[in-house]
Amino acid sequence: MSERAAPFYCPYCGDEDLRPNEQGHGAWECAACNRAFQLKFLGLLARGVQRNDGGGNGI
Repeated sequence: MSERAAPFYCPYCGDEDLRPNEQGHGAWECAACNRAFQLKFLGLLARGVQRNDGGGNGI
């Protein structure tokens, strides 16, 4: 896996001034609203991707 995915904006105030936090993997802090938060990937949904085109041969 390459670098960690970075959020584009703060989930609380929407500002884009984010920095990694010292708390560990997935932890970020927002300089605008002075909040810290953590992002965590939970997994893939069981239903996966559903096709709506009726199948058939692709191009």
